[in-house]
Parts: sequence; C-alpha cells; structure tokens
Amino acid sequence: MKIALFLHGTAIMHSSGLGHTREERVEQVRQRDPSVKDYAGYIPIENAVAKVRDWERRGAEIVYLSSHRRPENVAKDAAVLEHFDFPAGPVLFRQSGEGYAELVLRVMPDVLIEDDCESIGGEAEMIYPHLSGEGQARIGGIVVREFGGIDDLPDDLRALRRSTTRS
Repeated sequence: MKIALFLHGTAIMHSSGLGHTREERVEQVRQRDPSVKDYAGYIPIENAVAKVRDWERRGAEIVYLSSHRRPENVAKDAAVLEHFDFPAGPVLFRQSGEGYAELVLRVMPDVLIEDDCESIGGEAEMIYPHLSGEGQARIGGIVVREFGGIDDLPDDLRALRRSTTRS
C-alpha cells in the first residue's frame, strides 16, 4: 500500500507549536508566528514518527507531500524528516503549473492523509475535495484536524484503508 502523507500541519509543524494546544497552533499560523517560516526548524506533531515507522514496518510505501514549490524549501522538509528519523521516502512537490490534485494523481497513492487546513482556509485549500471523481474512486482520503496529529489513525494498513473517505 502506498500512503501519501502531507507534511505541514499533518505530520510536522512549526517549532513554537510545541507545548501548545492544537487550537493555539492554528492561531500561531494565523498570527504569522515567525517560526512558521523557519522550515528547517519544523518538528514532528506528537508521535508522527512512530506512527509512520509502524506503517512502514507493516509494508507501506511512504511518500511525503510538501506545500513548498522552491527546491531549497523542499530540501529543508527532507532534512527535517531525516533529522527526526521519519522513514525514508521521496518528498514530492507541485511542479510548475501543477496543483495539489495533479500531484496526487501523478503519485497515485492508495491513501492520501492530509489535514483540514483550518488555519489557511479549510476545504478550499485541501487536496482530496479537488480530486476528480475517478481520483476519489481510486484514492482513499483521510482528513485529520490541522496540528492534531496522526496518532489516532489505525496502525493496521487494512484498517487504515477502510477508514478512508470515498465518494
């Protein structure tokens, strides 16, 4: 099973979010806390590393999705993942003229895990709602609360796939 995991707000976050509630983290983004732009200083949300490592041990292929377009910022995402010992996997980003939906269709994962983008506009900024009907039929989508983490998602890959939203 291939899992596409969105990074920012889903698996990693700005460093000043540590020790704050999910709601406070959302407000930090809205208030433009300086650490939000310090991409090299991002940290895992709760126990994201352990969760992703468990999926990998169970046979999942992990693909990470970055919100960045500039290669130097995508490289910072990759360095954060490596620093915190996330499982190895490509960090993919939107190419010129490509939106998130096109990126996900290019990757064609079995499951897409993203957050609800509460701090930046909600559903309008999410990926899954913008996939074509065919894309939604082929890809399961899981939406978690922004900065709430992925800890509560199933460990078992079959259960994870069954917990997805399909149109």
